[in-house]
Amino acid sequence: MKEIRGNAQTVRELLKDKRYSIDYYQREYKWQDKQIQELLQDLTGRFLDDYREGDAWSKVRTYGHYFLGSVIISDKNGTKFIVDGQQRITSLTLLLIYLHNLQKGHEKQAKIQDLIVSEQYGNLAFNLDGGEDSERVPAFEALYKGEDFDPGYRSESVRNIVARYQDIEENFPDELKGEALPLFIDWLADNVHLVEITAYSDDDAYTIFETMNDRGLSLTPSDMLKGYLLANIGDPQKREAASDRWKALIKGFQDLDKDVEPDFFKTWLRSQYSTKIRERKKGAKAEDFDRIGTEFHRWVREAKDQVGLKASDDFFAFVNRDMDFYARWFMRLVQASRALTPGLEHVRYNAHHRFTLQHHILLSPLTPADTEHVALAKVRIAARYLNILLAWRIWNFRDTSYSTMQYAMFTVMRDIRGKSPSELAHLLHARLLAEDETITKAGWHHQEGLGLYMNQQNRKQLHCLLARMTDYLETQSGLPSRYEEYMAEDGPARYEVEHIWANKPARHADEFANPDEFRRHRNRIGGLLLLPKSFNASYGDLPYVSDTPEGGKRKQYLKQNLLAASMHTDAFERHPGLSRFLASSGLPLRPYDQFTKADLDERCELYKGLACQVWNPNDLLEGGRNASS
Repeated sequence: MKEIRGNAQTVRELLKDKRYSIDYYQREYKWQDKQIQELLQDLTGRFLDDYREGDAWSKVRTYGHYFLGSVIISDKNGTKFIVDGQQRITSLTLLLIYLHNLQKGHEKQAKIQDLIVSEQYGNLAFNLDGGEDSERVPAFEALYKGEDFDPGYRSESVRNIVARYQDIEENFPDELKGEALPLFIDWLADNVHLVEITAYSDDDAYTIFETMNDRGLSLTPSDMLKGYLLANIGDPQKREAASDRWKALIKGFQDLDKDVEPDFFKTWLRSQYSTKIRERKKGAKAEDFDRIGTEFHRWVREAKDQVGLKASDDFFAFVNRDMDFYARWFMRLVQASRALTPGLEHVRYNAHHRFTLQHHILLSPLTPADTEHVALAKVRIAARYLNILLAWRIWNFRDTSYSTMQYAMFTVMRDIRGKSPSELAHLLHARLLAEDETITKAGWHHQEGLGLYMNQQNRKQLHCLLARMTDYLETQSGLPSRYEEYMAEDGPARYEVEHIWANKPARHADEFANPDEFRRHRNRIGGLLLLPKSFNASYGDLPYVSDTPEGGKRKQYLKQNLLAASMHTDAFERHPGLSRFLASSGLPLRPYDQFTKADLDERCELYKGLACQVWNPNDLLEGGRNASS
């Protein structure tokens, strides 16, 4: 080997006026919302352990430190190529860009621009861009400048970069957006550390990478928890049985995904044992819910009485009965969140909303004594409750991010532990009825007279709602479900939210005072459909009806899903099941020869009525009754 250097560096030291490249053969940027949320929770939680409201900016230097891991660099003639750590550095760069944009307009601003970008020959050069020809550059530049950017058919890395930036926007905690912001930024830059390991050839860099990953692996938190639990089982035969059970369950986790194992322990222990959560105020201390998320193995040791671990048999039952039961259900839920599963459809629906607290809620009412029938009923009721709550919040422009929902979901989780299906259904039904805003009880946005409409922030959420509503209309009309098709994220046939009206204000000048008023109405929920992306490319600019061979959009909708096809009279003849469903449901669905502002108003009311049937809280009570029969 040639020379190797290892340097412990702060984020500022690692990134200030530096440039890192990514070789063409490196894997894509693959982090998902889960990893971003965990990074934000870890960083902001550690900062809040020390921060107190009113702290002087200079006090940050006395705050605690956080280790973010290592980065392996291959230095080739002065150009630094990342061999390991691309996911972390890319995510850190996105967070810095977000913080840079967030503090614009603040009286006090921390200096971080030089950690993100430098200017060379009039062009922006980012700390991590993959080289001059990298397609990541336009995405980084648009995010940095606060401009819209459509990742479209670009690479997986670019699509994930844009999506993860949006995740940061949605999940960054509100309590750090005010006077604490510059302190957090400087803490991130100066108190968060990484180890940069630099080799001077690719071969040496990859040897280091393989050595760190293949040899001398350190114990994981679950390994340490296993050692503690097994050591307290006095009977050798029971200890061996518990060890075998543990190994089988861990293998099941690993077969699904490497991240499933730690997720399970955090979710299980939180769902069954956490009694407190960090208060939603500056300077509040971490409680058991928070600690389980960062050090569950240590928490179990310290809270063994709270968990019920006293005698040898308690430790044995904890592994052989409790862990076994909750692990098997957790794996079922993970699988159901990845593919539509009969009986667990709402788990998939909630996963598409990227609601990462779902599994906490679904495990909470379960007990090892539950039969399959009872446990399945509980999961269905809880998952449906979450789906209704999320839909209602989206309909009212309310945040559904982890940081916003965490405290409320903790109280739900705590209150539903061990409840029977009937008790669970009634409790969650009552919580829904107590909500201030539903689909029919509109919030302040609805007072503008527009109802639900699409904006830059809620397009993905409306995609989920329209997929459910479209699929519901079709399945209730006797057609097979196409929900997964509507929610597919990749490929040329993927669906997108599209407008019925083309973006041509002049066509509607007789109904609207100006183009801005037209565009506000154009974005209303009743003027939207879920259609293949290719449809908009071919027909997006067409008028609703025309004498052209294409016949306008209305004629083309006949070839699409039933919600779109219902704009045309012929759809009702082609789909007799639709007429039967409309007769039983009372929904005022009808075709339109033209599509005017008054028609749009009517279509908005139709969507509202359809949504009330899709997300009906009384379905929870029906689930409770079915479980008792």
